[in-house]
Amino acid sequence: MIWQTSRFQIDLSQPRVMGIVNVTPDSFSDGGKYFTQHGSFSGVFSHCERLIREGADLLDIGGESTRPGASPVPLEEELARVLPVVRHAATLGVPVSVDTYKPEVMRAVLDLGADIINDVWALRQPGAMQIVTGHPSCGVCLMHMHREPQTMQMTPMDGDVVPQVLSFLERAAHGLQAAGIDRARIVLDVGIGFGKTVAQNFSLLARQQEFLAAGYPLLAAWSRKSSLAAVSSTPLAGVAPLDNADRMVPSVAAALLAVDRGARVVRAHDVRETVQALKVWAAAS
Repeated sequence: MIWQTSRFQIDLSQPRVMGIVNVTPDSFSDGGKYFTQHGSFSGVFSHCERLIREGADLLDIGGESTRPGASPVPLEEELARVLPVVRHAATLGVPVSVDTYKPEVMRAVLDLGADIINDVWALRQPGAMQIVTGHPSCGVCLMHMHREPQTMQMTPMDGDVVPQVLSFLERAAHGLQAAGIDRARIVLDVGIGFGKTVAQNFSLLARQQEFLAAGYPLLAAWSRKSSLAAVSSTPLAGVAPLDNADRMVPSVAAALLAVDRGARVVRAHDVRETVQALKVWAAAS
């Protein structure tokens, strides 16, 4: 199985690790850690390089937080955050994904050599599909999101989410193919945490193999999600819930379970640990 992207044909016969590069001050997990408002991107450039040394097969760069309740970022600000990082990452020899829903950002990063558009809106924003269909070969990741980041957790989905999410993703993928996009360019993401309850998120993992019937590779994005803290925190008086840094072990466990259930790409903050765990999984497979 191959994921066709702008510059690379990514071999998905083995699971691939997508290293997360947040260029934001307010990401739920590592907001502000690599972000700069003073014109220096040396920290985030070094972070990109470190993730590759740790074994990241591709990088995913984002300039706008999509955590629950996050405020939208103006177009010019997102461009100012993302473009220098994409320009640098495109020289590092691995595929570069950009996490954005704005068509203007999509066009700009693809012009700089980005390989993949990773869109939480699944190209539903006006003009987004035209940017991707107008590009000769870029990859795309279509994600399911209930409502929007500002409201998605206020009123989560009702009922059994698996058939609902599967139906949405199949329609989105078929719409792209009808517009002329080869299916080899398409990867699907069920959208863990995007308008689902804790129980619904874990039902998507437990029944993940049902999504394989759609015939597209799956990307699993469990890294540091709050659902992991909800089920793995110690229920003892005086013991604080897991903060983001403490979610590494649950994140790696979720990544392994997702791969074992058929995911071909895992999106990770903790790249080194995820790569090590997948090597153990591969040795036993």
